[in-house]
Order: sequence, then structure tokens, then C-alpha cells
Amino acid sequence: MSQKTLKEIFNNYKENKIHVFKNKDVLTDRHIPNTIPHREEQINQIGMILAPALRGDKVSNMFIYGSTGTGKSVTVKYITQELENTSDNVRILFVNCKMKRVSDTEYRLLAELSRMLGKEIPPTGLPTDEVYRIFLSVLNSQSKNVILILDEIDAMVKKVGDDILYTLTRLNQELTNTKLSIIGISNDTAFTDKLDARVKSSLSEEEIIFHPYDATQLRNILTARSTDAFSEGAVEQAVITKCAALAAQEHGDARRALDLLRISGELAERSMTQKVTTEFVDRAEEKLDLDRMVEVVKAQPRQSQAVLASIIKLVESGHKNIQTGDIFMLYEKICQSRGLKTLTQRRLSDLIAELDMLGVINAHVISKGRYGRTREIKLTLAQNVVEKIKKILTDNYLLTNGLFLDKRKLHG
Repeated sequence: MSQKTLKEIFNNYKENKIHVFKNKDVLTDRHIPNTIPHREEQINQIGMILAPALRGDKVSNMFIYGSTGTGKSVTVKYITQELENTSDNVRILFVNCKMKRVSDTEYRLLAELSRMLGKEIPPTGLPTDEVYRIFLSVLNSQSKNVILILDEIDAMVKKVGDDILYTLTRLNQELTNTKLSIIGISNDTAFTDKLDARVKSSLSEEEIIFHPYDATQLRNILTARSTDAFSEGAVEQAVITKCAALAAQEHGDARRALDLLRISGELAERSMTQKVTTEFVDRAEEKLDLDRMVEVVKAQPRQSQAVLASIIKLVESGHKNIQTGDIFMLYEKICQSRGLKTLTQRRLSDLIAELDMLGVINAHVISKGRYGRTREIKLTLAQNVVEKIKKILTDNYLLTNGLFLDKRKLHG
């Protein structure tokens, strides 16, 4: 079959009278719905905590946690948007701490917050103390209740440390006209356990937990969104049921359910068909898994990528029952050949645990009796995903053919 030209693709799309979508944005995480099903309890809790801001009182700092896709961010945005609409005395600042060049240094975070409040700060060049002084000044000039939402707060602390949180939680001691409250949002339920005791007591004045959705709840969410997202009759009910069931297996992740439904619709649209069927859900799941894992690996620091390169090399060379010690020996060689600092085996174990948590590998802890415990590591990804990841690692000069993989030579 001859390949279509770009002009033919665009013309076919323009002339196609079949519209699968009515409003595709409804299926993205940018969309704030008018109602949020199955989160009434959390909405009431957070609303009651924030309500004193309407009278000019400072509200308690809050920490919100739960697994990915449990509605934390959308619920907080929904409530604070309504709060801001209700009173001119409230200002909401929302920062996604995973965004690049936003919160990966204390300087950049303070500069970003100052920009949100109307004061531009150069991206580099000023002492951090000066940036802090500028931010404090512009914050104090608001004369409002300012609520700072730090989404994915654990990503910021991992890069910057928790001193910045201590600074932010203590700002009210220096403010005379403005009151600042902080809402931290994290997927890591153990995040606050890792914080300095002073920071933990300041940040976690109120804690709200978001539990995973079940399949029925996810189906209700998708049904409500699909009415506004798709043209009438474009989606079979079986599609919604399947998307909900697949996402329920992934810890009740509503974001994954919405992504599956949206990508299924996009694939149907590209096929010039007027009906989204379960066949498109299968294809969407495969595409989503590939895209997600590739993005996860791209976002990892070079040390984590070097660990993953070691695992892939060992797997592809036929090594069975791969353990932490095997990985460390090859990881050392990669670091030496690429000029990377070699981390300790204990730190390497932490990186393996992180890759396991992200779903890139499976690390099963096994007991070796009086010799202690170790992890048995397996690569659980589909081969097409592994090939994509290998390209990333090769492009970063971490995966090459010039390393000895014979176990005897690994020790040499």
C-alpha cells in the first residue's frame, strides 16, 4: 500500500465529516469538572480547613497524599478555584514541582513564585538571599491570604532538600500584611516520614488521605466525562467498562483511565471510524505503557540510568537470578568508562528500589540466611519498550557493547 503524502493526510482530516470528539480537553488533567464524584468527604474536609481564609484568618498548612490518579490535584484545584471566586481576599499560587526549571533549585522556585505575583526576577545572577528578599517584599504587598499549593512536593525536596520548606513555613513570622499557607501534595505516602522533625510539624498541621478508586467509581467518572468529551454515540459502553477495569488494576488510577479513553478516541479518529471500540482500548494500553515508561526513564538522573543499563546488559547476556552484587560490578565499570562518580552499594540498592517502585523493574527481596538479604532483579517490560529505553541509554552513552558480561570477567 502506497504511503500517503502529508498533504493527503491533512486534507483527509479536514474533509472527514465524522467527529469522534466533541471536547477532547475534558479527558485531560487540565480540565476541572463541575463536580468530582466519590471525593465528597475530602472536598468537605479541605473546604472546612480553608474556609477561615474568607474572614481573613490564616488557614492551617495541609499535606495531602495518595497514589497517582486518586484525584488529589484536581480536587484541590476545584476547591481553591471556588475559594478564589468567592473572595477577593484570597490568592492561589499553584506550582507543579515536577516541571523542569521551576523548582529544581531554591532560586528558581522563589523566582517563579515572584513572577506569579507580578515581579520578574532574572533566571540567574542574583544572590539567593536577594531573591528571597524580593519574594518576601512582593508577597507582603499582596495584603491577602495567599495559599501556596506545591504539587508533587516530594520531587522538589528530592532535588533541593527540605530546608526550603522550613523557610516557607516560617515566612509568616516576617510578613506583616499577608498570611501564607501551604498545601503539599504527594503520591508518596511515606514522604513526611523523611522530613526533618521541624518541617514535618510545620507542614503537616492537617493531613488528608485520598484512597484509590475502585472499578465502579472509575466507570462513573469516565461516564460523566465521556458525555462532554465525545460526540453522541461515538463510544461503546464496553469501552468505558474496559478502561475502568484496566485502570482499577493499576491502583485505581483515574488519570490512567482518562488517558486510555482519550487515546482510544484518538486512535479511532485516525482510523477514520465513527465508533470507539474495545479494540482501540487494547492499542491505547500498549501505546500508553510504552510512552509512560520511556518518559519515566528519560526523567531519571544519569546514576539511575547507569543502574538500568547494567540490568539490561545482564539480562540480554543471559544472566539468571540477577542480584544487587551482579549489578554493582557492571555499574562500576559503566561509571569508570563514562567518568561518573561510583556510588556505594547501599545507595545503588536505593536506586534499584526506586526503579522497582516506578515499575521499570521487579526487585524481589530474598533471604540468604546468615549472609543477609539481597534483591533478585527482573526486567518486566515488553520488548518494544526495552528497545525504546535502550535507545535512550545508548544516546546518553551508558549502554555500549564494550563491557565484559561473563560473570568471571565481571569480577576481574
